[in-house]
Amino acid sequence: MRIWGGDGSLQIDENSFTIRVVLSTLVSFTNAAKTNQDFSVPGVGPGNGVAIVVPVGTYTDLQQQFETELVDNVVRVYNHTRGYAASTIASGTMRLIVMRFS
Repeated sequence: MRIWGGDGSLQIDENSFTIRVVLSTLVSFTNAAKTNQDFSVPGVGPGNGVAIVVPVGTYTDLQQQFETELVDNVVRVYNHTRGYAASTIASGTMRLIVMRFS
């Protein structure tokens, strides 16, 4: 991939940017309380990484997406929407993928 700046100069190309998967694991929530799980990911933080969750298997319309938060050296996965008191509680299993870029 190549990205050019507003002035037309090359900003990023395949020789200056890498992205690497540093953690891939299954995350499950089965309880009926709002909670979270922490995963240690040394060297990854909000400035150089991203965390996503992808549903695995079959799921119903009643199941909700987990939420991720990336802090220095830790990825936190929630079974509810942070900051929204009326959020419902998600259950099931999803794949957590954490990527570091430079």
